[in-house]
Amino acid sequence: MSEATSPVHIAIDLGASSGRVLAGHLTEAGVQLEEIHRFPNGGVPQGGRLVWNLLGQWEQVVAGLSQAANRYGSRIRSVGADTWGVDYVLLDSLGDVLGPCFCYRDPRTRGIMDRAFEHMSRREIFGHTGLQFMEINTLFQLLAMRKEKSPQLDIAQRFLMIPDYIHWQLSGQQVNEFTNASTSQLLNPRSGTWSEEVLRAFEIPGHLFSEPVQPGVSLGGITQELAQQTGLSRDVEVIVPATHDTASAILAVPAETFAASRPDWCYISCGTWSLIGAELDAPNLTDACLEYNFTNEGGVQGSTRLLKNVAGLWVVEQCRAHWKREGKDWSWNRLIEMAEAAPSLVSFIDPDAPQFIAPDHMPDAIRTYCSTTEQPVPESEGQVIRCALESLVLKYRLVLEQLEELVGGTMTTIHMVGGGVQNRLLCQLAADACGKTVVTGPVEATAMGNIMMQAMGTGSLNSILQARQLIRGASEIQTIQPQTGSFQDPSRWNAAADKLKQLAQ
Repeated sequence: MSEATSPVHIAIDLGASSGRVLAGHLTEAGVQLEEIHRFPNGGVPQGGRLVWNLLGQWEQVVAGLSQAANRYGSRIRSVGADTWGVDYVLLDSLGDVLGPCFCYRDPRTRGIMDRAFEHMSRREIFGHTGLQFMEINTLFQLLAMRKEKSPQLDIAQRFLMIPDYIHWQLSGQQVNEFTNASTSQLLNPRSGTWSEEVLRAFEIPGHLFSEPVQPGVSLGGITQELAQQTGLSRDVEVIVPATHDTASAILAVPAETFAASRPDWCYISCGTWSLIGAELDAPNLTDACLEYNFTNEGGVQGSTRLLKNVAGLWVVEQCRAHWKREGKDWSWNRLIEMAEAAPSLVSFIDPDAPQFIAPDHMPDAIRTYCSTTEQPVPESEGQVIRCALESLVLKYRLVLEQLEELVGGTMTTIHMVGGGVQNRLLCQLAADACGKTVVTGPVEATAMGNIMMQAMGTGSLNSILQARQLIRGASEIQTIQPQTGSFQDPSRWNAAADKLKQLAQ
């Protein structure tokens, strides 16, 4: 079948700051993507709350699907959506949305965990869910509703996470998908079903939830209403991908194995945030996992994503944004060049420290941190960026050491995927700091993973290993080795890692 007639799959990829509708089809070189429609997204202030504009998001999705129908017509075979985790929609008995769809950044969950531990201890919650503790988790959002005496939980008949809601609009079917459900801190990672113990302890009605479906499930064709709105055929099938965006991204990692008990590769999904982890065949619910605050999230075909969420390129992005406000509109390439020219391994920050969450002046926040911790203060833009990037890869190294301890084996390869791999210095520094082979790409890992799962759901691909073989052949996949020579002396990296470990305590 030629590229001009090959089946097209449509990926709806919603992020916390923007959304996209993309078209993808399989080629001998992997997955060819075309961005059809992009639109802004974000929390909307409403009555002192921060909520998602569900209707606005859906309106933009419909616009993108209409454009896709005009562009590809009868070639379109399927559609599926992925988004961020934890956020949800409640429906009443008529299928109407109850109240606002809260954004995870809404402040109502601040300080909520101490109140949560009055219902069930930290260790018990982890034992039942295997999830890292973050105030934004769905469990704590629902608890906040109880503490505010909201009537919504007592009226609600269905609980849908954001991609579940989109699939309902696409197909008319209300289902809960496994990978996104696993971010809620309500799912038992061993059974893959909702934890009755947690639901009971937190007075969350069990009838709201349906047994989670696995990625690759078909929900049938699109609704008649949507076909009329967009021009798509009713035969376009709604295939549930790995609806949590990171789960889709990890599916697109060009590894040669899948879900081992002791994998020899790990991943870093890098962008504004960095998610560092391993793909396992079973959850890790050990005391060490709880102590290190790793999380067991669902992956494709029942796999487990054992990972930790740490700071990503946020610090660098905010430095660039500040300099732009000052009239210094440095390009990313220029910033990298300046950082490459700066001295190496001079000063370090803990990128996860509270000082770097949302400062007004990120470069000064870095300088103040270095001064307070009695380190040389980076002055030039290149020195500031070098400090930020080296600190980030050192954090990668510390987290990877914990990961290797948890899986009981050595990781020989780091797969870096996502937009951050376009920063060549970050990738080389990661190889140098960790002393491991780094394989970079694909950049559009989330969309590719979404498309590949749709292809598996419709029978165009037979397995995850076949999908990953396609990705390995893509030209954008690059291999980076640790550099050699005195400038990259491992003993200097060892000393730097010890320094960051002290700072992060």
